[in-house]
Amino acid sequence: MKIGILFAMKEELDALLSKIELKNSYEIFDLKFYECELNNINCTLVECGIGKVNAARSTQILIDNMKVDYIINVGVAGGISKDLDVCDIVIGEKLVQHDFDLTGFNHEKGYIPNVGKYIDADEYLVKIAMDNSEGLNIHKGIIASGDIFVTEEKMSDKINTKFNALCVEMEGASIAQVCYLSHIPFLVIRSISDSPKKGNNKMTYDEFVIKSSDIVSKYVLKILMSLNN
Repeated sequence: MKIGILFAMKEELDALLSKIELKNSYEIFDLKFYECELNNINCTLVECGIGKVNAARSTQILIDNMKVDYIINVGVAGGISKDLDVCDIVIGEKLVQHDFDLTGFNHEKGYIPNVGKYIDADEYLVKIAMDNSEGLNIHKGIIASGDIFVTEEKMSDKINTKFNALCVEMEGASIAQVCYLSHIPFLVIRSISDSPKKGNNKMTYDEFVIKSSDIVSKYVLKILMSLNN
């Protein structure tokens, strides 16, 4: 079994790298890939960069060059649901691109021709993730992606209402689209960096990154160790 793991942030990649033994590393198109073996699973890790194009590019490289069987994406998201708090984790049951707009052609906002509006994550991977969530504040639902760093509460509320999304970020749905078109099962995991409706002054962003990266890396390891059991 081969799994590709994409990280939106270097800190989260480094957190997992500190907990594994590397077999190999190399570069393709200026992206650095790291290989390891966990529970008889060959894993390839990469920091994809910010935004949908960077994420989609890295995903396709993993599919074409590493011939992965599964894709897992890990990163940070802003909470847009009142049920979320800082450092909660969201499992993307469905992904949608909130900035994809063909409403001028009588399609719903987010609808992509030959793909649809929502893209479903792999049920098996979602189940494994939920089964290994003990001790964590886990939520399962819709993640919305777009090439916009959402800071306005009005926009957050609009995305939450229109798509019933729990959180918003800039990569997951593009990874989902590439995986859907390539018939590769995928899972998207997001750690909540801020939650406007529940207050954000509990820790600085730097503190959040360190804490979140450690929590999520341990969680991903638990998921990987369960896949072959």
